[in-house]
Amino acid sequence: MKLFGLWFAFFLIIVTLPAWAEPLDMEAVNTAAFEAKAAKGPALILKAQILLDRKRYSPGVIDGISGDATEIALKAFQADNGIEATGKLDAASFAKLSEGNSGVVLIRYAISAEDVKGPFVDKVPTDIAEMAKLDRMAFTGPQEALAERFHMDEDLLKRLNPEADFTKAGTEIVVTSVEHVEEGRAAEGDAPTDRIRADRIVVDKSERTLRVFGKTGDLIALYPATIGSEENPAPDGETRIVRIAKGPTWNYDPKLKLEGEKNRPDGAMTVQPGPNNPVGTVWIALDRDHYGIHGTAEPEKVGKSLSSGCVRLTNWDVEELAELVKKGVPVVFEE
Repeated sequence: MKLFGLWFAFFLIIVTLPAWAEPLDMEAVNTAAFEAKAAKGPALILKAQILLDRKRYSPGVIDGISGDATEIALKAFQADNGIEATGKLDAASFAKLSEGNSGVVLIRYAISAEDVKGPFVDKVPTDIAEMAKLDRMAFTGPQEALAERFHMDEDLLKRLNPEADFTKAGTEIVVTSVEHVEEGRAAEGDAPTDRIRADRIVVDKSERTLRVFGKTGDLIALYPATIGSEENPAPDGETRIVRIAKGPTWNYDPKLKLEGEKNRPDGAMTVQPGPNNPVGTVWIALDRDHYGIHGTAEPEKVGKSLSSGCVRLTNWDVEELAELVKKGVPVVFEE
């Protein structure tokens, strides 16, 4: 009886493996075609996430798991393309996503000497006073840097490259191919032009998204976002962009309420720039004191956690946004 119980428990573990534990490789993803029974499988979801990212319907961190951010991005894509907006992957949505794209969404990349050079930090402090002691809020190593460069979850990067030495130049790894397909707005690889410049930004608090609209009212980009909290709500109504700072410092002010910060120093402090800075790699200041749109040191939490009133995006999304906007662009907050 005990042996049967152990066997049955083992069977349950095997048949209920989460999506992230299923086999996944480059060929399986690149050749994935839509099948209803595989619509929730990691290969198809991963391919859809990369295709959404290419078309500026950002799923946030690409991880091969269909979460809220992926469903919101897919729902917006469906609505913009005359498909029933369910947020669920279906044949029509997958076919439309695949238009203008090759089937190759994962590629091989050779780690360069620049990738492994650093500077890096051994550990990112959680204490503000300890952060302020660092010369730079750098990545913790090549693995974290490469994951962010290719918009990937670190676990996905490791899963696709289980034997890789990310610290060794010349190592060949599998990564996402996230170059954009502009669909007539601009040629692939071009710098943003007036055709894809932002005319207005809408921050939807309930949906937890930031949408970028052009002069014609067309959606240019959609990004998942963390937007304020009950204690520190984001502003209401219309604001405007007053400054765009790349590689910002974070100036800690003890008078401000900070979501989730327990060990708060009594005096003002400055945390140096870097991808693990609390405001990430870009700060887009609004015409309301202390409010802005910025990056984050924890991209996997975007849309899932709380902020101190600001709008938080992944570093790669806010870097892209910074190229689409300019001073004076209105930012409208909606419930």
